[in-house]
Amino acid sequence: MKYVLFLAALVVIFLLAYIASYNKKGIKLKPIITMLVLQLVLAFLLLNTEFGLVLIKGISSLFEHILQYGADGINFVFGGIANKGEGPFFLNVLMPIVFISVLIGIAQHIKVLPIIIRFLGLLLSKINGLGKLESYNAVASAVFGQSEVFISVKKQLAYLPEHRLYTLCTSAMSTVSASILGAYMTMIEPKYVVTALVLNLFGGFIIANIINPYEVTEKEDIIDIHEEEKQTFFEMLGEYILDGFKVAIIVGAMLIGFVALISMINHVFAAIFGISFQMALGYVFAPFAFIVGVPASEVVKAGTIMATKLLSNEFVAMMDLAKITDTLSTRTIGIISVFLVSFANFSSIGIITGAVKGLNEKKGNLVAKFGIKLLFGATLVSLLTAAITGVML
Repeated sequence: MKYVLFLAALVVIFLLAYIASYNKKGIKLKPIITMLVLQLVLAFLLLNTEFGLVLIKGISSLFEHILQYGADGINFVFGGIANKGEGPFFLNVLMPIVFISVLIGIAQHIKVLPIIIRFLGLLLSKINGLGKLESYNAVASAVFGQSEVFISVKKQLAYLPEHRLYTLCTSAMSTVSASILGAYMTMIEPKYVVTALVLNLFGGFIIANIINPYEVTEKEDIIDIHEEEKQTFFEMLGEYILDGFKVAIIVGAMLIGFVALISMINHVFAAIFGISFQMALGYVFAPFAFIVGVPASEVVKAGTIMATKLLSNEFVAMMDLAKITDTLSTRTIGIISVFLVSFANFSSIGIITGAVKGLNEKKGNLVAKFGIKLLFGATLVSLLTAAITGVML
C-alpha cells in the first residue's frame, strides 16, 4: 500500500509542479530521475541501515556536545533565571544558535567551509542539470541560511535572469541553515533533521527542473563569489556572535507574534464556526498527508501541523507536534518531522525578498513578484521529502 501511495504522491507533486511551471517544454528527465533515485538511496541508508544509524548517532552526539558547550555560556549569563527543573525555550533551544554561529564563522575564517561548499557545489552540478552557481547556492544555503547566502553571490545578482533567480530562491527556502540544526534536534529526532537536510538539497533541484527548466550556457556557468573584507580572527568572532544572537532574537520574536496570533484566530474561528482555524486547515491538508504515507486515522492531525508550518514557521509547528506526539504513530511522526525541516512558509517570502532587495532593489522586486510560486515550489520539495521518508518507514 505504501508503495502505491508513494507513486500517487510523485504523480501529484510532479503534476502540481508542471502546472505551475514557467515553461511547459524542455523538462530534463534524466537529472530528475537520477536525483530521485539518489534521494531514495540516501533515505534508505540514513533510515534503514546500520551505517545510517552510526552516522546519525555520530552527528547527534556532535550536536549534543556542541549544545552542552553552548549551555556553559548560557548558564554563566542566565543561570538562576528559571525555576529549578524548568527549561525555557529561549534559553535551551534558541540561545545555542549563538555558539553554533561562532563555529560556522571559524570554519569560514580558516577557509575550510568555502572549500567544502565549492566542492559539493561542483559535484552537484554534474548531476542536477543546472549551473554551478545554482549548485553552489544550494549548498551555501544549507550552511549560511536563506538570507545570508545571497551576500556571497551579490556580484552576480544584477545579471541573473528571472528563471535562474527563481532556482536560487527555491534552494534558499527549501533548506535550513546549519546554525539552527541544533535547535531542531532538541525538538524532533536528529535522524529526521539530517534526512530532511540531505533530501531537500536534491528535492529543490528536482522541483526547480520541473517548474523552471532551462539550460545554462558555458558562458553563463560561472561562480563569482563575493568575499567580505579581511577581518582579524577576533573581529570575525564578534561579528558571528552578534549574528547568532540576532537570529535567536528574531526567531524568538516571530514565535511570540505567531503563537499569539494563531491563538487569537483559533479562538475567534472556534467561536464562529465551532472548530479551530488550525483544525479546519488540517482537513484541507489531510489529503496531502495521506498521499505521503500518513495513516488515514491521523491525517487531520498531521495536516494541521503541516498547515501550521506553512502559515507560521517550523518552530511553531514543531512545538505543536511535540504536544500531540503521544497520540501519533512513529511513522506519522517521522513523515511530519521531515516535512517541517525547511523554511517553506509565508514569512520566508518577506525574508528572502528583503535580503535580495537589500543587495539589488530591482531583483528584490522580481522575487516579490514570484513570491507565491516560490513558496509553492518549496512546499512541494517538503512534500517530496515527506513522501520518500514515508516509503522508507
